Amino acid sequence: MNLTDHPLVTDGHALDRRRLLGGLIAGAGLAAAAPRAFAQTAPALERGRLVVVFLRGAYDGLSALVPWSDPDYTRLRPTIAVATPDGTTATAIELDRRFALHPALAPLLPMWNDGSLAVVPAAGSPNRTRSHFEAQYHWETGLPGQSSGSPGWLNRLAAIDPARSGAPRLIGVGEANPHILSGPMRARLIPRGQAATRAGVIGNDGTRDALLDLYSGDDRLSRAFRQGVESRLMTSKELAAEMAAADNGAGSPAGLARDAQQLAALMRADATLRIGFLSAGGWDTHVNQGTATGLLATRLASLAAALVQLRSGFDRPGDLVLVFSEFGRTSAENGSRGTDHGRGNAMWMIGREVAGGRVHGHWEGLAPGNLNEGRDLPVLHDFRAVIAQPLARIFRLPENRLADLFPGAAWDASLDGLVRRS
Repeated sequence: MNLTDHPLVTDGHALDRRRLLGGLIAGAGLAAAAPRAFAQTAPALERGRLVVVFLRGAYDGLSALVPWSDPDYTRLRPTIAVATPDGTTATAIELDRRFALHPALAPLLPMWNDGSLAVVPAAGSPNRTRSHFEAQYHWETGLPGQSSGSPGWLNRLAAIDPARSGAPRLIGVGEANPHILSGPMRARLIPRGQAATRAGVIGNDGTRDALLDLYSGDDRLSRAFRQGVESRLMTSKELAAEMAAADNGAGSPAGLARDAQQLAALMRADATLRIGFLSAGGWDTHVNQGTATGLLATRLASLAAALVQLRSGFDRPGDLVLVFSEFGRTSAENGSRGTDHGRGNAMWMIGREVAGGRVHGHWEGLAPGNLNEGRDLPVLHDFRAVIAQPLARIFRLPENRLADLFPGAAWDASLDGLVRRS
C-alpha cells in the first residue's frame, strides 16, 4: 500500500508509528474499527439532539484558537497575530501552554472551564480543493472528492432511524435549502433574510406553517405575519420584504445568535426534531481581518453569542453542537493584512458528554517543515473521523451505519478521548 493513499494519511505527511499502526488496523474503514461496545444499543439520535453550525467562507482558526507559544505564529503574522496572553482584553486568553482563545470568544471560556467545550485543531477534508463551492459540497455530503449528486449526510443520518410518525427529524434555520439537509428525508426549513426572498419559499404552505410557529410572539413582524396569513392581504413578495427588513444580517454571523435561539425553541417545542442546522457566511477574510479588534473579531463575537445560546438551549444529556468550516486559512498573512484559502482548521464540539477543557488530536506546530505546501496547517484528522466519535459514543450509531454514512473514512483512534466514557 502506498502510504500517501492510506485513509489516515493526509497532505503527504508521514505519521508516527502509533498512528500508522492504528491506521493499518483500521484499514477496512469505520465499520471495522468503530468501538464494538456501541454496536447494537439504542437507536441513533434517541439519546440526544445534534446541531451542526457551518461557518461558510473558511474562518481563520489560527485567530480563533491561537497557538500563542509557537514562535512561528508571530513570524508568519507580523501585523495580524493576536497578542500573547497577558490577562487584558486586548490579548488572547490562555487555555493551556500551547493554545489561547481570541478575546472575542471570551464568552466560551466558562464552557472550557466546565469541560463542555473541546476542539480538534488540525482537522479537515482529505480532498485538497481550495474552492469554497467544492469544499462545502464535500463537507455537506460527507464524500470528499465526489461531485456527483448525493444526499446531505445529515439527511442520511436521519434516514438511519426515521421518526415512526413520519414527522421530519431535521430542521434548518437561516438558509432556504442547505445541501447538508437535502435528500429523501423531509426537512423543516425556516429561511431568514435574503434566503426568504427566493422564489416559492414564502408561498409554500409547509414553510408558512413553520413560520407561524417561529413568528408566534407579540413583536411587530410576528403580528404582521399572522395578520397577513389570516386576511390573505399580504402577498408572498410583501412578506418576504418585511422579513428581510426586520432580519437585517440574517445568514451572517450577526444573525446567528437569533437563529440559534429560535432553533432551540423550535426543537424544544417539537420532540420529533432531533437534528438541527445553522450557518453563517462572511468568513472569507482576505483583506484587513484585524487582530483583537476589527472585522474578524466582530464575527467571532457574534459566533460566541450564538454558541452560548446553543449551550443553553441544548444542555440535556446526549445533546451535541458541532462547529466547522470548509477549510482553514493560510498560516501566513497576505499583503492585504488578511489570509487566503488554506487547508486544516479547528473543529469545535460542545456538550455535556464532550471531554472538554482540552485540545484533542495531533498538533505539529507552525515551523515551515510542518506546513502543507509550506503555507497551511495540514489536515491531520479527517473531519468525518472527528464527527464519527460522538456519533458512535453519544448517539450509539452502529458500526455498519458509520461506514454507510461516511464511506471510505477510517476510525481515528488518536481521537478516542474526545467523548467521555458513559
